[in-house]
Amino acid sequence: MLRATLKGMLSRKVRLILSTLAVVLGVMFVSGAFVLTDTLNRSFHNLFTTIYDDIDIQVSKPTDAVGLTGQPVMANVPADQVPVVAEVPGVARAVGGVFVDGAKVVDKSGKVVPTTGAPRFGANWIDSELVSIRPGGRAPAADDEIMISANLAKTTGYAVGDTVEVLTTLDPAKRPYTLVGIVGYTGGRDSLAGETIVYFTEPVAQQRMLGETGVYSEISVDVEPGADLTTVRDAIAAVLGPEYAVRTGEELAAESANSIEDGLRFFTSFLLGFAGIALFVGIFIIINTFSITVAQRTRELALLRAIGAERGQVVRSVLVEALVVGLVASVVGLVLGLVVGSVLGMVLGNVLSGGTLELAGVALTPEAVISAFAVGIGVTLVAALLPALRAARIPPVAAMRESATPDRPLTALSVSGAVVLAIGAVVLGLGLAGRLGDGDGNLWGVLGGVLTCFVGVALLTPIISRPVVAALGRVLSWGAAGALGRRNSGRNPRRTAITAAALMVSVAIITGISVVFASIKASTEDVIDAGFDADLIISADPLTGGLAQIDPAALEAVRGLAGVEHVAGQSLDFARVNGSDTFVRAIDDMDAAVAMLRLRTVAGTLEPGEGEIVVDDRTARAIGVSVGDTVRIQLARTGEQTMRVAGIYERTPVAEWILVSVADAHKGFSAPAPVTAFVKLRPGANEQAVLDQVRAAIADSPEVNVLTIDQYVAASAQIFDFILFFVQILLVLAMVIAVLGVINTLALSMIERTREVGLLRAVGMRRGQIMSMVTVESVVICVFGALLGIAVGAGLGVAAFQAFRDSGLTSLAFPWPLMVFYVAAAIVVGVVAAFIPALISARQNVLRAIAYE
Repeated sequence: MLRATLKGMLSRKVRLILSTLAVVLGVMFVSGAFVLTDTLNRSFHNLFTTIYDDIDIQVSKPTDAVGLTGQPVMANVPADQVPVVAEVPGVARAVGGVFVDGAKVVDKSGKVVPTTGAPRFGANWIDSELVSIRPGGRAPAADDEIMISANLAKTTGYAVGDTVEVLTTLDPAKRPYTLVGIVGYTGGRDSLAGETIVYFTEPVAQQRMLGETGVYSEISVDVEPGADLTTVRDAIAAVLGPEYAVRTGEELAAESANSIEDGLRFFTSFLLGFAGIALFVGIFIIINTFSITVAQRTRELALLRAIGAERGQVVRSVLVEALVVGLVASVVGLVLGLVVGSVLGMVLGNVLSGGTLELAGVALTPEAVISAFAVGIGVTLVAALLPALRAARIPPVAAMRESATPDRPLTALSVSGAVVLAIGAVVLGLGLAGRLGDGDGNLWGVLGGVLTCFVGVALLTPIISRPVVAALGRVLSWGAAGALGRRNSGRNPRRTAITAAALMVSVAIITGISVVFASIKASTEDVIDAGFDADLIISADPLTGGLAQIDPAALEAVRGLAGVEHVAGQSLDFARVNGSDTFVRAIDDMDAAVAMLRLRTVAGTLEPGEGEIVVDDRTARAIGVSVGDTVRIQLARTGEQTMRVAGIYERTPVAEWILVSVADAHKGFSAPAPVTAFVKLRPGANEQAVLDQVRAAIADSPEVNVLTIDQYVAASAQIFDFILFFVQILLVLAMVIAVLGVINTLALSMIERTREVGLLRAVGMRRGQIMSMVTVESVVICVFGALLGIAVGAGLGVAAFQAFRDSGLTSLAFPWPLMVFYVAAAIVVGVVAAFIPALISARQNVLRAIAYE
């Protein structure tokens, strides 16, 4: 039986190649994700080992606060702690250092030098074995002198002697400095991982990076030769007390590498999610392939049953075939995953570091190997199980009388599909409503609900396909050849349905996301029209997705313009309020904000004083406070303190904030300067003229720009377009697998109908008509799959919209252009997918085709 199975596979190897490709692509994605993250993890581990190689021990003062960037905030270390550390036995040298993210260099065009996410450090100069001053330069000696890292010099074209403007997170005003040196790393490297560094004199570094002099961000310690690092570390910790963190260089490297690994773990999960979608689509293809081949082998399997083969042997023969397919696909997919992972590692490493990260060698990890074979073999066996069981139930005598099994009633399948769809819809609804507990329960509920809905729709698709395919065929077919193609597409509803379902999955996901994004855009426009009375917005470019500080002096200049009536600058930061992390804001002109944001006072005053907060009415109810009550609040740069509720306002779609005073923001925010400003023009003012004047006024804040409200909304909407494009790129793999499924189904169907095609040719049908017949069949299947995906995706999008109505979604919108595009693309895909099967069928020898068994 085994020999018969293997010989049969060799005779059908062309039939199995396309289904193997579906598994290969999925395995490639899975193993490539593991190879990619392993390569980057080891690369960053090597990087941090290099960075901390010349550090024996480092002292810092962490807090449990989180800054605007989402990173933990470090408290300043008083300078008088340096001699205390230096006196600890075993310490050879203790040096206070400033090394903080947030120093931004302005290039020669007047714009801040951008980064790809790498930090922009500001520091004082300390001699180190890791870095050195390039020839012709020197360390800054005066407060108006700086050095910059070599990659900054290369990017900007600055040379020693040039004037360089720098702004910082705590001091967003541009200030000029004379460049006196350029710093590079050992080995001739300009940067380790794309980071940029500006070196100031110590007092300037302290003031501009830490907000005050006489403090440091860290103390670097060199131990005496022969001293035990652990012993010295513990002695320093005992002297300084529990509020200080004392760590060795190895510990610092491990902590930094672990933080990167956590971020990459999310990226891995993201990639594996799309790999799962691709494999889910691949399951449809494999089921279809084995179902068709089993139907085509009816006589062969019946003959085996007739000469004594048991049902179990028939099942095992089909599963052995699937095992071989899965094994081959796993090996090929693993090899391709190694290549894809290494290529993506180079690309992503260059993006993250600006081309400076030294990648570790590519290696096959146990996770990649195990996942490749588990996924490849497991998916194939699971997908082939149903056709195998169906093959075992073939009655020998009846099967030998028929060349194919008759189509079965769809009642049981349709009822099962309706039940599964209902279960999926309930689970999805509970997940979207947040009713599945805390933690990741709701996320898994949403994912499981969507998957179950897809399965339910796939089971219902055969009964849906009959009327829909018939209607599509009448629209898309032409002539006798087209009519035959239309009838062929409806000949086997199960086969047509499962092929269309594979294409449906990707289209549904894209459509669902697009409905949500279109609704967000429409809701944003409605909210601004209804609750926003500003004309201009000053902020960072929305496309950067980041925040930038506005120089307060620039806002004062804007307020002084003749055509400006109101200006309200808004600062933003993370804070811990009654133990929960949330955003808090400060507004520098509350009267202007009340006018432009149309705020209504519920109780108290909307102008918080120092030590006071203002909240919206919903937040007040949620935390159980009223005017005069107190809350515990911890800002990024201050410890936990008690603040009094000074006022409550009516929540609006554009105002649902906790507000603190500007004085408290200045002391406690990690970035106290405004990040956004709203501008209201005087009646009759020329908008374009005022716009030009505002641009001139904020010229010294090179990170920000001024836009009209319409321009800002349009620019913000482009972020969603980019995300959608990125998702489409990742779903291309699933779409490719679905297209392979269409090709596979057509190819196998045409093999099954070889004699039929020969007879059509014998009675006068031309080759072109044969190709038209196959093309119509392919186009009908693809358009049916696209329409099904659009319908399912629209339903998912509407469900998500209803679930998030309380979060600000007010207007349901559908992406009609995208939906039309997918239908048109389905027609093109159908034509392309049909080309090879149609060409092969049209070129068949007529007499051989008629004699085909």
